[in-house]
Amino acid sequence: MPVLNDEVPDEGDYDASRRRGEFDNITPDDFIRGSGAGNPPGWLDAMDIDHIRHQLPIVYVEIVPVRTDEFGRIAKVGTLLRVGDDGAIERTLITGRVLFHESLREAVARNISKDLGDIALPMFPVSLQPFTVAEFFPTPGVSEFYDPRQHAVALCYVVPIAGDCKPQDETLDVEWVSAEDAVRPDFLNQLTCGHDVVLRRALAWASLG
Repeated sequence: MPVLNDEVPDEGDYDASRRRGEFDNITPDDFIRGSGAGNPPGWLDAMDIDHIRHQLPIVYVEIVPVRTDEFGRIAKVGTLLRVGDDGAIERTLITGRVLFHESLREAVARNISKDLGDIALPMFPVSLQPFTVAEFFPTPGVSEFYDPRQHAVALCYVVPIAGDCKPQDETLDVEWVSAEDAVRPDFLNQLTCGHDVVLRRALAWASLG
């Protein structure tokens, strides 16, 4: 019996026991919360990812978390506080790469969960059309976006957060400010390497910039 249109074969089908690929036993939840080994499929160790970063552009998602009012208007904008490579506290947005065999929706969900916790309750749009694309280069001055580690292409999204945020991983805290405060130059200047440009474009996209 041939299998058509991703039909799941019954036990009686002649090829039901045939292995179909390395992701046969992987569920979307594995991408969001990690596999039993602690990391999602497609995760690379430090040596492998450093090698690839010097050979190919890496696809990222960048998320501006927001709180909305009862009419769906942005009321608060969230930014993350982390310890930078130089030991100083830095302000940034939710960012992370897209893993092999991971959809954009799964990548957005996983990276939000990684930084804000499992009960952040992101409200995903029906269509994951990014409001902008940011291309980060490892050479300063090539563009307004800079990442010393790699050439990265980031698809940027505004995602409303409905639940409680419990900072995870390398995130020390998540701070919420009003939409009015988020467009102030002194606040935007605290985001470096072009993340301020992403936030400015997000607010302009939402008619707040």
